[in-house]
Amino acid sequence: MMNEVWLIGRLVRDPEENKTPGGKTVAKMTLAVERDYANADGEREADFIDILTWEKLAENCVKHLGKGRLVSVKGRLQIRSYDDSQGIRRKAAEVVAEKIKFLDKAKEIA
Repeated sequence: MMNEVWLIGRLVRDPEENKTPGGKTVAKMTLAVERDYANADGEREADFIDILTWEKLAENCVKHLGKGRLVSVKGRLQIRSYDDSQGIRRKAAEVVAEKIKFLDKAKEIA
């Protein structure tokens, strides 16, 4: 069996760092990935994909990445279920990243 995902896109916001109850670092970010085709109006749409990173990779992403940065992500697709605030069962799809490559340079802050 195989579960492997490769994506290239831009971050839509800065990575958000959290700690698990066990003390592990996790960072969540959302990647905008353009589709290969244009819609009926000639515009290219994008998918917004949640990315999770753990431990050292999470720390590096929080330290070095920000909104608008271009990255490649290699990881696996994870589908999880949860109950929302109204008790309705929901599913969420996210990519758990193994590797993230920074494809552009950070902008200098003036």
